[in-house]
Amino acid sequence: MQFDSFSAFLDMGGYGFYVWLSYGVSISALALLVISSISSHKKVKQQIVQRQKREAKLRQAAEQQKAQNQPNAEQL
Repeated sequence: MQFDSFSAFLDMGGYGFYVWLSYGVSISALALLVISSISSHKKVKQQIVQRQKREAKLRQAAEQQKAQNQPNAEQL
């Protein structure tokens, strides 16, 4: 379908408002989906880093506890 002018293209035979509104809603929904996905991805990465730090601290504390509980050769 060819249009005589740019304004006829925007008008879309009287249905331009609905056509462009549907495009706008679709693009907005896709943009929100991308933004939400990026935000969730960053949040998950932060949680993984926090969990790794916490596990490293627990591992270090367990090693220190184990070292304190083992009798030294001098004490025997």
